[in-house]
Amino acid sequence: MIPLRRGVQILATAVRFRLDTIPQQFQIDHWTRHLFPTSLLPTPQTSEAKRCRLAIERLGPVFIKFGQLLSTRRDLLPEEYADELARLQDRVPPFPSAMAIATIETELGRPLTDSFATFSEQPLASASLAQVHEATLTSGEEVVVKVIRPGIAGVIKKDLALILALAKLLERFFSDARRLHLIRIVEDYEKTILAELDLLRESANTVRLRRNFEKSSLLYVPKIYDDLSSVNVLVMERVKGVPISDLETLRRCETDLKKLAERGVETFFLQVFNDNFFHADMHPGNIFVDVSDPANPSYIAVDCAIIGQLTKEDQAYLARNIVAFFNEDYAEIAKLHSESGWISGKTDAREFESTIRQLCQPFFQRPLAEISFGSFLIALFSAARRFDMEVQPQLVLLQKTLLNIEGLGRQLYPDLNLWATAKPFMDKWTREHYGPGAILKTVVDQGPGLIELLPRIPELLITGSRQLPELGRLAVEQKQAMENLTSALLSERRRRRRARVAGAVLVVAGVGLLWESFMEVIAIGGDNMTATAGIAATLVGSVLVGRG
Repeated sequence: MIPLRRGVQILATAVRFRLDTIPQQFQIDHWTRHLFPTSLLPTPQTSEAKRCRLAIERLGPVFIKFGQLLSTRRDLLPEEYADELARLQDRVPPFPSAMAIATIETELGRPLTDSFATFSEQPLASASLAQVHEATLTSGEEVVVKVIRPGIAGVIKKDLALILALAKLLERFFSDARRLHLIRIVEDYEKTILAELDLLRESANTVRLRRNFEKSSLLYVPKIYDDLSSVNVLVMERVKGVPISDLETLRRCETDLKKLAERGVETFFLQVFNDNFFHADMHPGNIFVDVSDPANPSYIAVDCAIIGQLTKEDQAYLARNIVAFFNEDYAEIAKLHSESGWISGKTDAREFESTIRQLCQPFFQRPLAEISFGSFLIALFSAARRFDMEVQPQLVLLQKTLLNIEGLGRQLYPDLNLWATAKPFMDKWTREHYGPGAILKTVVDQGPGLIELLPRIPELLITGSRQLPELGRLAVEQKQAMENLTSALLSERRRRRRARVAGAVLVVAGVGLLWESFMEVIAIGGDNMTATAGIAATLVGSVLVGRG
């Protein structure tokens, strides 16, 4: 059931902030302006961009998350909108500190002073789902305390119910919505955003990501204090760095932005392919830069609530596709799509290859400033529609992360060549997993099992040889059965065709008799015999056509 009250709230917010004026800024069809009774209200004096941001803040976390993603896409948004939406990263209005303290004391089961020597009541940052306070432990370590917004779970569930109802409606009436698996995408997003409300899960994710990069200079992940953490409270090491969105400070520190951008790409690919455990919420509010060595800058990642993982099959498929893209091997791309079942088996492989070539060719050997993954995805979906290719929901989170990476890359170093940066890494990964060394390792790993199997090989061969005649007989019987079935189907098809033809003839004859009866009545006052025959012929003919 659609939550009507929440729907009314959303509509009221749109009316209050006069969102009907925004579509024309993006050249969206004018009919959208008629969805709201705004003619009765004055237009606010603030800009359209600011009203858009204020409306999103008012609508809550589900919408704020979407705004955060949009803020990184300056290639898709006007500058003023991107600047306003960027304020959603860590400037969401805070909730009262007294509520935060009450939550902490309830979760830990003791007074605040028993756990912290100092606690700043002024939030360090306030986000859509939680806010963060600075504190010092009784042992002297500087920490930050993350506290979930009270009552936020109920709001999220109502919004998700509304979005799910809309997805079901769209899938019911639109084939593109079904192809995009909107319902499954919303359900996956529901799992993701609800997982963010469990800070114990975030704690476990942070510990694992920290362990993955423990010996790396690319990424630093703060320490977690498990004994002070719970479902609604998370205590972690206080780390100091420059927000990645603060380009002025980064330039003032003489940070090597080119190297920083390249390291960002490397970090992403390491997480996806080496660890299969990637930070999937890399918007600017969650990423900081360690500029203690400006010539060799590194990243600091916080908020590990959303983590992505792929199956081995998806991981291998994605890697092979990326390598094929880098090598401009469009035949291989077409082959991979066909083998995976993502496109219909009836698809013309050469036509699909040609389409992929036309789609991808313009993106190669160009700096990031001149290309857009957003535009690429739009073009890909357009091609997908042509070949009935289904968008894979399990890769949506990865796509979102890639868009975030692109947004960050644009801000840091617009001339970054993504292909040149990523290709050596992917070539190395492919050699390690599919090269001679990987094959040898597989043989070695499976060696004990093969050795155990060796003594049984003669027995298996003898058993197999004895079963060959039986298998041959079954194959012949199956072939004969298929031939009989095919013959029966052809006979049935011919019978149905004859029935349809006969039925059509009877319908035409019946209509003719009815018309003749009608003319007889008009002309000479004829009887009902002709009409009765006409009705009977029409009915019988209709039955034959229906059964045929």
